[in-house]
Amino acid sequence: MSTRSSPRILYVLQRLPHEASFGMEIRCLQIARALREIGTVEVMTYDNENRNGIKEADYEFPVTYSLDVKPRPNEGLIGKVRWTLDPRADYPHGCGVDHDAMRRVLRSLKDFDLVWFVRLRSPDMFPNAAWRRSVLDIDDVPSSYERTLLQVERDPRKRLLDLRRLFCWRRREKLLGERFTVLAVCSEDDKQYLNKIGVKSAVHVIPNGFDKPQAEPLRIPAMPPRIGFIGVFDYFPNRDGVYWFVNKCWPQIKRHVPDARLRLVGQDRDGCLKHLAPDVDRLGWLTNTSDEIKTWSAMVVPIRVGTGTRIKIAHGFSQKCPIVSTSLGAYGYELTDGREIYLADSAEAFSNACIRTIREPDKAAQMAAMGWRQFLQRWTWDSIRPQVWATAEDCLRLSVRG
Repeated sequence: MSTRSSPRILYVLQRLPHEASFGMEIRCLQIARALREIGTVEVMTYDNENRNGIKEADYEFPVTYSLDVKPRPNEGLIGKVRWTLDPRADYPHGCGVDHDAMRRVLRSLKDFDLVWFVRLRSPDMFPNAAWRRSVLDIDDVPSSYERTLLQVERDPRKRLLDLRRLFCWRRREKLLGERFTVLAVCSEDDKQYLNKIGVKSAVHVIPNGFDKPQAEPLRIPAMPPRIGFIGVFDYFPNRDGVYWFVNKCWPQIKRHVPDARLRLVGQDRDGCLKHLAPDVDRLGWLTNTSDEIKTWSAMVVPIRVGTGTRIKIAHGFSQKCPIVSTSLGAYGYELTDGREIYLADSAEAFSNACIRTIREPDKAAQMAAMGWRQFLQRWTWDSIRPQVWATAEDCLRLSVRG
């Protein structure tokens, strides 16, 4: 352990995040900036394609390692049986770096005081190992994701595969305490889950959040009324949620509000949204989303599959936008239906909540104002930053002791 007053931190993540990112990439960037306030942050990335188009030389954090990832599928009967039964099997995601890269990284770890992994996928790119002086920011608990898939999947064969993955990930999650010094999750519910399965590492809660606007948002709901969704559409939970909303909820909304428009903001690289209804506006990537969101009568978060907490909720609150969400979409925020947000899980209830935001704008504005106040107290990155520091400091303290 170094005796430097400013720790040297290795930050390990798949891709280099940037200002215009969504979801997890926003969290990556904000946590890296928080860590930079207590130490020197260097990046290890394993994004072969550099999907965000950022030149490493221009990136705000120095990139110490950029590793190649190769397919390492768990194929054949032996490979599949081992992946199923051995929770310590290497490369559970079917890809990873080779042993030479692993040795090269391990040799350099003595120069770092702290290794911070973004998501479980990052350390799983290496041959399965325990990492000294490490923090794992789990963000998404894999078994929770598989559990939500089971709730919506109807195909018997796919359900069996989901059950297999659920079984495998739960066994791997029980070993997290052996592999990492400290764990970070997005919600108290995730912390309770890890404690329940017997994970022995210290577990910290670092909520998801969003940047505080420079001024309190001014809303100008458009006419005809607009309902909006924001997210990356090649991410399955987003795509599934939008399909469910368009097929199950949108027709009922249109019967009551015939001129309503659905506005979809976000990347659609696969073109999966091309054949939606004609009254759905696909806006693609917007650099400034605030001007669009202020025109919405409601933001919808119709998420039925997934885990962790949705940054969409904090984003909507940051714009004082009324929100209609499924219970899973608002997971981890500890919100009350009808106070800060409308919560609905059936298509009928979700549709009715959207109609209410249009027909009862004063009530919707009151909820949005309550959400805004909660956002200022709990979900700005300024308010979350001390929790990042506490997680890092706990890891440094435990590393000295151990």
